Amino acid sequence: MDIICFTSVRKLPTLQQLQVHPSFSNAFIPHHPPPLTPHPLPLTPHPNKEVIAMKKVMFYCQYLAGMGHLVRSTEIVRSLMKDFQVCFVNGGQPIYGFEFPASVEVVHLPPILEVAGQLAAVEPSQCIEAVKENRKDQLLQVFEQFQPDCLIIECFPFSKHKLKFELLPLLDRALTASTQIVCSLRDLIMTQTLAATARAKRYDKVRDLVNQYFDLVLIHSDPQVQRLEEQLPNVDQLNCAIYYTGYVAQSPPERVPLDANDTAYLSSDRPMIVASAGGGRFGYELLNAVANASQRLADQIPHQFHIFTGPFMLDDQVAALEAAACENLVIRRFTPHLIQYLERADLSISLGGYNTTMNILRTGVRSLIFPAASEEQTGEQTIRAEKLAQKGILDVLTTADLQPERLAEKILTALQRPPASHSFDLRGAEKSADRIKQLLDDVTVAA
Repeated sequence: MDIICFTSVRKLPTLQQLQVHPSFSNAFIPHHPPPLTPHPLPLTPHPNKEVIAMKKVMFYCQYLAGMGHLVRSTEIVRSLMKDFQVCFVNGGQPIYGFEFPASVEVVHLPPILEVAGQLAAVEPSQCIEAVKENRKDQLLQVFEQFQPDCLIIECFPFSKHKLKFELLPLLDRALTASTQIVCSLRDLIMTQTLAATARAKRYDKVRDLVNQYFDLVLIHSDPQVQRLEEQLPNVDQLNCAIYYTGYVAQSPPERVPLDANDTAYLSSDRPMIVASAGGGRFGYELLNAVANASQRLADQIPHQFHIFTGPFMLDDQVAALEAAACENLVIRRFTPHLIQYLERADLSISLGGYNTTMNILRTGVRSLIFPAASEEQTGEQTIRAEKLAQKGILDVLTTADLQPERLAEKILTALQRPPASHSFDLRGAEKSADRIKQLLDDVTVAA
């Protein structure tokens, strides 16, 4: 069947509730988002694409706290685009300046997030139950129109069970359509503190859902660092294929030009230290400590500190950091060019999320990691950071290290050590796409 790749559209006309945003940096500032109201436009072919026969992949991504799931999923989609038509379904807050790959259809569901352990609508005027029902219907509509050969679900059923209200109906529909179903899974899962009986029930629930629905689990880890059985002891009871892709490392944006600030800072000869907090919902404690330490180091090192708060940090926290800005301290919310900053930096100071850690491995920058975010994420970040620290890749900060004088000492010490080298597999996006192609090729042969 011939298909056309689409871009630069707001809404699929046959799906009255859907919104398809253009693939180019198409979001809004997330702190006070406007309601997502329909803006119908005609569906137009990508001007640089001919009508071509390609298999289709529908990729579901939901980030509830930070933005790491979006970054990792988008990187995989970037590799999928060479062989597939891709529909990317985004359930989280759009992020100003974030780049989606060219020609991908991006469907934004009414965004939700997690507040105090409960799902909530990003738009305060919307009832969460109505939003959930709307999202469930939209997902099924996307599936019916797009008719994917492969459905990729990010993380579920290993986590994100709060989303089963929309995922189980989608998975049931994919099963009846004989669509290949794949789980895209990060390196660490189920790190929360649970009682033994509760953890055993969780293991069994994950096993049963995997065996009921999934054909393949892609684990975005290097098995020399982290294996699935370290978190899921009954992994031998899973009936589907398990494939380690290697880590998924972010690429620099291809179509977002450097703004005036980025151009000036990245072309400067002045050495820099970069501090970041991922999406920014967590990490103020760390960034405030870095700001204080930068004042104590102003006369000792020539470095300029660049702090990126993340797009979701609270306005009053950003304002408090901006009040400390000075000649050797620059405060900004977000840059799509963080990779380039880390390539230039002599030191990175950050939380320990998946994508930040992959940025460190990709660039080889010296690194201090403070593995503390939400209660749910802290275990994951600590395990990852401590494993890499044992291999000499980075140094781990504790809460006690955030005292200004002590953090300043840690920074001076880190600057003295040589950058670490490693042989970890960072080809996770490319190998994920190759494995999906193999999966669908095998189905074609079998048919």
